[in-house]
Amino acid sequence: TIRPVMSACHDRLPDGAKHLPERQCGRPCVMKLVQNHTGAQTLIGYAIEIDKGSARAVLDLDERHLNRTDSLHGGLMATLLDAASGYTASLSVDGETLPAVATVSMTVNYLSGVRSGRVIATAKKTGGGRKLIFVDAQLAKDDGTLIATSTGTFKLLS
Repeated sequence: TIRPVMSACHDRLPDGAKHLPERQCGRPCVMKLVQNHTGAQTLIGYAIEIDKGSARAVLDLDERHLNRTDSLHGGLMATLLDAASGYTASLSVDGETLPAVATVSMTVNYLSGVRSGRVIATAKKTGGGRKLIFVDAQLAKDDGTLIATSTGTFKLLS
């Protein structure tokens, strides 16, 4: 497990988060990188990037992630969409902390396949109330080609 590293600009990092200086991430502000935070995340090998109150799931594909047609497995596509959506729903509470959320429902639309490279799931809160949060997400290749989309409902547990 990676322990949080505190910085002057981000004094509340979630468990498993690592501070990335601007020179590493290439972004104007400091980003939080969450790796090996859960067993599923460690097994699959994706990272969660948290920046300015939103999250994205990033995976560099290798042969472990492919199905029998040598394309990214649909279940892994759904997992990445769910991870980006769940972190985004959690961040929507105050933009920094990560209160627990659970996926209530999620619909995935598969648009195309991908065999290699990097895929990135991004998510956006679209609505909700005190306990339920609605999130739309997209999974794309690193060149921006859309692979899958999802719509989900997430329940705030705390």
